[in-house]
Amino acid sequence: MGLTSALNTSLGGLSLNETSIDVLGNNIANAGTNGFKASNVLFTTQLSRTLGVGSRPTGTNGGTNPRQIGLGALSASIRKDFTQGSVTNSTSPSDLAIQGDGFFILEGPDGQAYSRNGNFELNSQSLLTNQSGFKVQGYGVDEDFNLVTTTLTDIEVPLGDLNVAQATRNVDIGGALLPTGTIGTLGTVLTSGALTDAGNANAAITGATLLTDVEASIGTPLFTVGETLEFTPSKGGRSLDPLTLVVGAGTTAADFATFLDSTLGIQSGGAIPNDGGTGGQPGVTITGGGEFQIVGNSGVVNDINITIGNLTSNGATVAMPFTESQSANGESAITDFVIFDSLGEPVTMKMTSVLESRTSNNTVFRYFLESADDNDGDIAVSNGTITFDSKGKVTNFTPTTFAVSRVLSAADEMDVSLDLSNISGISSQSAGSTLKLDRQDGSDPGTLSSFVIDETGIINGVFDNGIIRTLGQVTLARFSNPQGLLESGNSTFQEGVSSGPPFLVTPGNFGAGTIRAGSIELSNTDVGRNLVDLIVASTNYRGNARVISSVQQLVDELLVLGR
Repeated sequence: MGLTSALNTSLGGLSLNETSIDVLGNNIANAGTNGFKASNVLFTTQLSRTLGVGSRPTGTNGGTNPRQIGLGALSASIRKDFTQGSVTNSTSPSDLAIQGDGFFILEGPDGQAYSRNGNFELNSQSLLTNQSGFKVQGYGVDEDFNLVTTTLTDIEVPLGDLNVAQATRNVDIGGALLPTGTIGTLGTVLTSGALTDAGNANAAITGATLLTDVEASIGTPLFTVGETLEFTPSKGGRSLDPLTLVVGAGTTAADFATFLDSTLGIQSGGAIPNDGGTGGQPGVTITGGGEFQIVGNSGVVNDINITIGNLTSNGATVAMPFTESQSANGESAITDFVIFDSLGEPVTMKMTSVLESRTSNNTVFRYFLESADDNDGDIAVSNGTITFDSKGKVTNFTPTTFAVSRVLSAADEMDVSLDLSNISGISSQSAGSTLKLDRQDGSDPGTLSSFVIDETGIINGVFDNGIIRTLGQVTLARFSNPQGLLESGNSTFQEGVSSGPPFLVTPGNFGAGTIRAGSIELSNTDVGRNLVDLIVASTNYRGNARVISSVQQLVDELLVLGR
């Protein structure tokens, strides 16, 4: 019985050391595998054969101890070492390393898998995958590039395929305005010749007169049904973008006056002061004598000029001359700048300013905004005031926003915040007044050209127009007992019965660790230690083999006795 027991015990020892050598060999073989976690074998004793349980001490005997002979050892567990491996830099921005206890979540052919190996790349569908084609999982984004954290999805980075534009939301204007210049009290006054109404016994025209009945001389109408009028005046020495008017059977003289006003971008109403010459508000009106009268806004840069040939009908000049009786005055400045709508289309803006009032404590300039790209049929956009104190500092400007209509395009309506606080109220006579665009935050269309992943797993897409947008977020999984995970090949694990369910977290939370992009976690195999352990296991194996050899010799001796 004793020799047989020793033989079986040593056979078990051989098997255990073979297991240990297998594990050590696997560790060493994967010393170059990124994200690999080494293992070690834990042994435990088997049941012992009890020869005697011992006895208690008595008055005449000190007692005896149990007599037991062990029956060898068992493999208690093969334990993974989930300690952090060394992290090294790589040349790919899609390579990721976890500095913590989390696992990457992958979608494979058999469902979800988990890995520490962050060797990822983009496939032909722009999806982030590992070297075996498993898709990296995380949070996606909606159409406005906001993270959608309700469900996991494939991480997509469509380099070269995703285009985006940014509508302008903020505009900052700078410059310097001369407070000692001429106060603007007069606007340009231009008057047409007296016109008659052929439909009303050649009386002076009124706003209700049909445009086809308007005559400069009796019997010679200026306009006919179906023709297209185009008006190209100049303002401040600059030609304005033309607007057009199609003459219909019901088009009136009042409609024509509105057409002139809209093309010129004259602004009136609100707190805009009356013209110092006419005593009325700026705009285009019809006088009692049947004349079209144009009263412009004050400011030299708003001075209007209309010459023969500025008004055409189907390309032919309309014989309606205007006579100037008053020129615009007032210290003023002008600047042009470009903003962008939601489709990235440029919208050209013009801003002028004119000195409106001056006291011993402050100076007030009025600004005007215009845009030929404003789709509401009027180039006038907005106006407001800028107030400076006695030291040339802006104390107030209002309004702080303006709107541009884009109804004739597929873009959204534009509401833009305006910051005029950087304008100085100090300038010299020689420098005069100036305005300039300091900043606007819109951009034309751009294509996704690169991406960066931060330590929280947020994927930031960088477009070639300078815009940065969130494209998604890599998520991690944690397990209450990572030792319970099942290895499934391809450097991945699957949920095991004793691992507990995965706890999904974003990097940087709940101990999952942070992500380091452009880096790789190396194998945590300690080759030196494993080689030492291999020597120990080999020695143990030889020892067990020697025991078997000794038992064999004893059995041979017994067989000799039987001859």
